[in-house]
Amino acid sequence: MSKSVPAFLQDESDDRETDTASESSYQLRRYKKSPSSLTNLSSSSGMTSLSSASGSVMSVYSGDFGNLEVKGSVQFALDYVESLKELHVFVAQCKDLAAADVKKQRSDPYVKTYLLPDKGKMGKKKTLVMKKTLNPVYNEILRYKIERQFLKTQKLNLSVWHRDTFKRNSFLGEVELDLETWDWDSKQNKQLKWYPLKRKTAPVALETENRGEMKLALQYVPEPSPGKKLPTTGEVHIWVKECLDLPLLRGSHLNSFVKCTILPDTSRKSRQKTRAVGKTTNPVFNHTMVYDGFRPEDLMEACVELTVWDHYKLTNQFLGGLRIGFGTGKSYGTEVDWMDSTSEEIALWEKMVNSPNTWVEAMLPLRMLLIAKLSK
Repeated sequence: MSKSVPAFLQDESDDRETDTASESSYQLRRYKKSPSSLTNLSSSSGMTSLSSASGSVMSVYSGDFGNLEVKGSVQFALDYVESLKELHVFVAQCKDLAAADVKKQRSDPYVKTYLLPDKGKMGKKKTLVMKKTLNPVYNEILRYKIERQFLKTQKLNLSVWHRDTFKRNSFLGEVELDLETWDWDSKQNKQLKWYPLKRKTAPVALETENRGEMKLALQYVPEPSPGKKLPTTGEVHIWVKECLDLPLLRGSHLNSFVKCTILPDTSRKSRQKTRAVGKTTNPVFNHTMVYDGFRPEDLMEACVELTVWDHYKLTNQFLGGLRIGFGTGKSYGTEVDWMDSTSEEIALWEKMVNSPNTWVEAMLPLRMLLIAKLSK
């Protein structure tokens, strides 16, 4: 069973509510396809349904990247305020943006920034949405609390989006600046500049740099309660042992913990966490999580998402993660972006499925993920 963790470990999802781990095992909830909707409950408890509109779990990159042309430009400036230890991104305005509403020739644009490689909610900053315009004026400062020396390892990603009345986002273009060689003392670099907006090159081939490793073991128990006349479902046990060589994103400090979600269920009840381990890049967790309600056929459709986070004050920064499953690209007949396991992750899952009632162990490299947005 997953042990509870302190309530200060704040969730990185949009609602920003404090999230604590479950103190009991969580039942994997199943669903089946139905003519009337994408999902339908197959029992009294149901798996959180995937969006029939999108066909996939939304990620921090959620939005429409292909329907609108990319045109126009954005005006902004960068400055590092030494007294505040803050990076300031002054977003002034955009001009000649693409029209999301072609008939009326207008959009409802806003600007979003990330400091890469962090694509979590901690690294995201946004301006207000400007209604019905292709030439929005913002004059807003987006602030990042970060030591100046750490900016050398960062890239600034600034993107422009249209947000419609249903809160769906459409991509209007982006600019990316490598801060490794940026001259912060140059007065010219602090002046407002116009940057042409560019298309997104790929759904984020983030960086391939080393993000550390996780040592873990899995076990599938087909019938945890033998002897009952009623058909029983199995359990998946996830033993998070330790992590090695985690990246340092804020100097010599690190306070890491691991979070687990069983996709496609993105509800809060699906999440379990380890305790946070501080002052080391090689934390030992030795924490076992149990998820029940697994039928044999569910093993083909589900995916274990393990993510490692650095907890700092009231925010969590993503360090790396794993997705352990069959990597088929589909779940219960629906194409999903999170069923993207690597060959090593697939091998561990296959070994677990083929070796019931036996712990199977591996040391897997952590990687960047398009993190599934979690529902309430």
